[in-house]
Amino acid sequence: MKREVYLVLTVLSLLLLSSCGMLPAAGRDARDTSAILQQVKTGTQGVEVTLAANLPPNTIYDQNPLTALVEVRNRGNYNLQPQDCFIQIVGQDNNIIRGLQTARSCGENSGVLEGKNEYNVEGGYNQIEFTSTSVSLPNNVYEITPTLNFLACYNYHTKASPQICVDPLLFEVTAQQKTCTPRDVGMAGGQGAPVGVNLVGVDMVGSKAIFEINIANFGTGRVLSPNAPIQSCGQSSLSYTDLDKVQYNVQLTGGSLVDCKPRDGFVRLVNNNGKIVCTFNIPGGSAYETPLLIDLSYGYVQSLLKPIRIVKTPGS
Repeated sequence: MKREVYLVLTVLSLLLLSSCGMLPAAGRDARDTSAILQQVKTGTQGVEVTLAANLPPNTIYDQNPLTALVEVRNRGNYNLQPQDCFIQIVGQDNNIIRGLQTARSCGENSGVLEGKNEYNVEGGYNQIEFTSTSVSLPNNVYEITPTLNFLACYNYHTKASPQICVDPLLFEVTAQQKTCTPRDVGMAGGQGAPVGVNLVGVDMVGSKAIFEINIANFGTGRVLSPNAPIQSCGQSSLSYTDLDKVQYNVQLTGGSLVDCKPRDGFVRLVNNNGKIVCTFNIPGGSAYETPLLIDLSYGYVQSLLKPIRIVKTPGS
């Protein structure tokens, strides 16, 4: 009898603890999930390139190979396929530092370099090794100090969906009867990419909504056209038409597009800033809130400089 009573009391205690503890735990989980999603969908970074310690070393002797170990991280939230990202080394004299590969995929030996997500808030990671066959200084040259330039050239996407208010009868119904009022929407903090939207201006002209979408290069690199040759972007293969161009697509749920400018679907950045102006017809007779869907496509090049010192091997 005592054993049965003990078992019943134990089960009741467990049920009581469970009922008291589950809701707060679920609340914490929900808050954690919201914070993680916020971290994933914001930010102003894309591909980050660093070098492993002492690879390459600050000083090397000639007559030896040179090895550089590049660490690549995708700090944004867009997944990169192997053909979408390349690492290149430029700035060296190939007659002195011989046999370096011209370009290697960021996803070499690993496949997709995934962006940050709710399961991996740090983003994908890979290591890429560059090795020269040999380093050889010319006769009577005893030391040089070249600067190696490690370039990450990649194609990227930014997706923004600011919630905006549209009102086809802006001046015909009193404000007290409206669910929202059209106003500009600021978007600080980026959208998980080096290029993003920082402000959406909203204006109503009758049943037409006019959006001024301001985009900016938030990163430290250079924006390229999505059609630029990223596999050779460090080999003087870029032209003026490849620089500072972002392809865009804008949609509004429930609205019909009238016009977007620039009309060719590309906006050129000037001093790292650009503007898109889109007009939509808004059906219905009342104000409502809806997301404005903005998709930006572009290339990007990020640079990392590494000075080294090459010394003549004694006796060579």
